[in-house]
Order: sequence, then C-alpha cells, then structure tokens
Amino acid sequence: MPGNVTYAKAFFDLQFRFAEKVAALSGLPLGRALLDYTNLYVRFGLGRDFDPAHPTWQEYLTGLQDATDPREWTYHFYSKRPDGMAAPHVVATFGCFAYARSGDDRIRLHFQNAERDGRSPLAIDRVGERLAELAALFAHVKRTERDGLRVAGASWLYNLDAYRRLFPPSYLAAARVIGRRFQHMPLWGQFVDRRGEIKAAMTRPFLERLERQSTLDGLDQCFPLQVLAVEAWPVEFYDFYDRLSASRSGGSTARPAGRTR
Repeated sequence: MPGNVTYAKAFFDLQFRFAEKVAALSGLPLGRALLDYTNLYVRFGLGRDFDPAHPTWQEYLTGLQDATDPREWTYHFYSKRPDGMAAPHVVATFGCFAYARSGDDRIRLHFQNAERDGRSPLAIDRVGERLAELAALFAHVKRTERDGLRVAGASWLYNLDAYRRLFPPSYLAAARVIGRRFQHMPLWGQFVDRRGEIKAAMTRPFLERLERQSTLDGLDQCFPLQVLAVEAWPVEFYDFYDRLSASRSGGSTARPAGRTR
C-alpha cells in the first residue's frame, strides 16, 4: 500500500459514505461509525488504539458537529495533521518492503511503492528488483532477529498474482480471509493508487454493492477484494530466496511463486 503519501479527498469521502451507510443500518451515531468502520483514526496519526476519548479524535468530532460540510471538514482536519501522512513504524526497509515487530512472536511484512520513475512496483519487469529486496530483508532478519518468530502478512494485495509471485508458495498456501478489517489500510488500500488518488474501477462496484446493502452482516462483501492473512516460518523465506539466487547465478531463469489457491 502507499506510504508517506497525501491521500486524495475522494478517499475520505468514500469512507465517510461507508460510515453513513453503517450508521443508517445500525442506528450507531455517525461519530462511532467513523471510528469503528473507517481508517480515519489512523489517517489522523492517532495510532491503532481506537480510543474514542482521544483528545484529537474528540476535537475532530466537535468540528464535525459544527461543520456545514462534514466531508470537507474531515479532509481539512486530515490535511492539517502531518503525522497522519507518515508510514507505520518499521524495523528496517529494503526498497518497497519493510518489516515491523508484531507482538513477541511475529514480524509483519509491509509494502509500499518506492519507485521513483512512476512505474508500477509490481510490473513484470520489476520482479527481479522486488525479489532482491525481499532477499535482502530476510538476510537482515536472519542476522538480527531471534529464532522462533513467525512471518505474517495481511492485505488485499495477496489476491494479486503480481504480488503473490514474490513469495514462497508455502507462505501463500494457507491464506485465509479475515473479515471486519474496516479500520485498517490492508482493506481500504485497494481503493487508492500509488499517488493516493482514488481508483474509479474499484470504487464503482463497491458503491453499487453498498447501495444495495440492507444489513450489517454483508458489509465485507461490498469490498471487491478481501484481506488475506498469511503466515510462515522465516526458514521458508531463507530457502526460497537462496534457491532463486542460486538458480540465477547458475545461468537459469528462476520462476517466482504463482497462485496456489
């Protein structure tokens, strides 16, 4: 997903519209729907505790009550908060990939567009660069992290062959859908491009499904792509990238992992 970008107003309008639908279906106050069903709290730079009493969140809600245009106020509030545009804290970054610690027993992979020339970071001609970045990341993990950690990921990106081909098949084999990730970018990121602009091709079916939605139970199904959770031991990554490196140095062309489900 994009990191260190300024997201377009249309991205916030989309989430606001979703929260309005949630409030209408559930009877929740709009402020609570915005907290529980959108990524606004994180985008405002408030962390991931989702504390309804956070002073900055309360400041946002106070302004929302007084605003003549609630969506305009929401984007104004975001644009005045530089912390909201920062990428998540990570241990180390290698090109488009980074990792962070997740609790005491896992490291979590992150992806962002680090290309400088406007090309897609997942294009076929960039596969070699992405594989080299992941190999360097896991070499760092092997040198610096303790044994016993698992590698985890959760994102809509794991639906894409262009992303899946970068990882060991064993990492992808047990992919499972996790629902109700409404507060997180691994779900909402599918609607924005690398510049933070909205993707019309993704938002159109989302809004059509949202319009037809009559209960809270099917909200996940409004999203074109679901969040997939994946997990594996680090040794599976070490072996995978070592084999690719050995294959390339031996003069053959390595074939990255493809879809396994």
